[in-house]
Amino acid sequence: MKILVCISHVPDTTSKINFTDGDTKFDTNGVQYVINPNDEFGLTRAMWFKEKQGASVDVVNVGGIETEPTLRKALAIGADAAIRVDTEAKDGFAVAKELAKVVIDGGYDLVIAGRESIDYNGGMVPGMLSGLTGANFVTNCISLEIDGNNAKAIREIDGGKETVNTSLPLVIGGQKGLVEESDLRIPNMRGIMMARKKPLNIVEPAGANADTTANSFEKPAPKGAVKLVDADNIDELINLLHNEAKVI
Repeated sequence: MKILVCISHVPDTTSKINFTDGDTKFDTNGVQYVINPNDEFGLTRAMWFKEKQGASVDVVNVGGIETEPTLRKALAIGADAAIRVDTEAKDGFAVAKELAKVVIDGGYDLVIAGRESIDYNGGMVPGMLSGLTGANFVTNCISLEIDGNNAKAIREIDGGKETVNTSLPLVIGGQKGLVEESDLRIPNMRGIMMARKKPLNIVEPAGANADTTANSFEKPAPKGAVKLVDADNIDELINLLHNEAKVI
C-alpha cells in the first residue's frame, strides 16, 4: 500500500500574528512554523500502517524552500520520502490541483490529509483532492482500518459518530482521534540523522492558477472590559444583563 500524507506548513499556535503593507500581507518575521496538527495525526497513523502492514509513506507539501524544515521533521518521524511542489500555496483549489498531479503520478492508494489547516481553516483541500483524483472520501475521520483493498472509517458527525465502509483509492480528512496526542512522535537523534539521507524531491508545479486572492486581513476585536458583580447583589446582576448586555 502506497500512502501519501499531505503536510501543511503552519504558524505555531503560540506565535504572535501581525500583518504588513496595510494589513494585506502576513508578517512572517519571528514566526515559528510547525506541521499542521491535523496532518501530524494523519502522519502518525500512516506510520502505524507502515510498521504493522508494510506500507510505504511519502509526505508532500506545496510551498517554497522555507517549508523544507517541516518536511524534514516529517522524514525524521519516519516517512520514507518527501515531495515539495515548488510553488506558493495561494488558495485551496490551486493547492488541491497541484496535489492531485502528485497523487495521480505517484499511484497512491491512500491519501491522508488533515481535515483543515490551523492557519486559514478552509477545510476544502481534501474534498477537492478527492474530486480531482476520483478517489473515495471521508472527512472528520477519527478512526481508519485498512484490510486489503477495503477500508473502515469512523467520522464525527453532529451529535455522534458514523462508521463508513469504503475502498481504496481513498482520501481522508483526519483529525484528533485518528491517533491521540499521546501517540504523536517526537523525532529522536537517530531519526533526525536518517532524515538527512532520505530523498526530498522538488517537483515543478502543474501551473494551477489561484481563483481567489486575499484583499486584507483583520485581527479579532479586543475583548471588552469586564464588570464584576458581588455574588449577593442579584438585582444588580439582573439589571446589567437585561439593560446593558441585553441578553435577557
